[in-house]
Amino acid sequence: MSAKHLDWLQSISADGLKVAMPELLHYRSKTGLLDLSPKHGLQARLAGQYVSAHKGRGMEFDEVRHYQPGDDIRMIDWRVTARTNVTHTKLFREERERPVFIVTDLSESMQFGSQLMFKSVQASHLASLMAWSVNRMGDRLGGIVFNEQQHTEQKPKARTPAVLHYLHHLQQMTKQISEQTDDQTANTNAKSDNHFTQTCMRLRRLARPGSLVIIISDFHNLNEVAAKHLTLLSQHCELMAYRIFDPMEQALPKFAGRMNLPVEYNGEQGVVTLGDKKIAQSYQTEYQQMIEQQDTWLRRCRCTAINISAGEPLEVQLR
Repeated sequence: MSAKHLDWLQSISADGLKVAMPELLHYRSKTGLLDLSPKHGLQARLAGQYVSAHKGRGMEFDEVRHYQPGDDIRMIDWRVTARTNVTHTKLFREERERPVFIVTDLSESMQFGSQLMFKSVQASHLASLMAWSVNRMGDRLGGIVFNEQQHTEQKPKARTPAVLHYLHHLQQMTKQISEQTDDQTANTNAKSDNHFTQTCMRLRRLARPGSLVIIISDFHNLNEVAAKHLTLLSQHCELMAYRIFDPMEQALPKFAGRMNLPVEYNGEQGVVTLGDKKIAQSYQTEYQQMIEQQDTWLRRCRCTAINISAGEPLEVQLR
C-alpha cells in the first residue's frame, strides 16, 4: 500500500479490513459526488419531493376551477366563491418522495482486497455515501445488508436516524464476519449457496412501485434465477448496480520469475502461479467472461453496472 493511501485511511480512522462508524460518518459531507435524481417518471402514488402531473389533494397549490360534482367540499375556495358567486374548488399538485433501497452484499467473495481495502469495506463506504445522499434529498431510506449467514432488513424511513440505523447494520455485520471462524464460514457456505437469490426475492416483497433500488455487490453470486427476480422488480422500480472489484481480480500482478501463491476461496484451498504468461492470460480471460455474463443478466433488468475499485478511495473515483 502506498504512503498516500495509508495516510488517507488514517485520516478517516479506517484500516481497510473492517468497518467502523467514524469512516462511515466521513461521507456525510461528500454527498455532492452523487446524483440520485430519478432517471424516469415515478410510477407510484406517493407523497414527497417529486412533483407529478396527477392533480388532487397534496402539498403544492395548482389552480382554482369551477366546482364539479364529486369534488371534496373541504377544498372549496370560499373567497373566490364569494367574489364570483360561483362555487370554486382548489386543486393541488401532489409532491412525491421515493423510497430508496440500498442493498449491500457482504458475502464471502467480498472479503478480499489486494491494495487499499477489502471489497466489503468499499461496499460499506459506497452504501454510506448513498445513504447520506438519500437523506440530503429528503427521500426515505430502506434496504438490506446480507451475507451467506444472515440478513437485516430496514423499511423505508425518513431523516438522519434512518441513515444511522442502516450504518449500524453495516458496522455490526462486518464485525460479526471478522469474528467468524473458518469452520463457521465453511458450514454457512454449504447451507446458503443461493443467498443472493433469496435477497432478490426479498427485494420484490419490500420494494414498492416507484422505488429506487441500489445493489452494491461483486455479483459473483448472480445467477439466472436471481436475474429473473430483478427483471420482474425492474418493471415497476428503477434499478442501479454498483459492481465492486479488486484490481487483482482483473489481472494477476506481474512477477519476475515464477512463484506459487496459495489462495483460498469459499473454504477451498488452491494455488495461483505468478510469472506464467499463459496462466495470466487464462486468468484474465476467465474474469472477463464472468463480467460479460453478469452484464448480460443485468441488461435484462434494464440496468448497467457501474464499476468501483477497492484499490482507490471512493471519492477519487467518483470525482
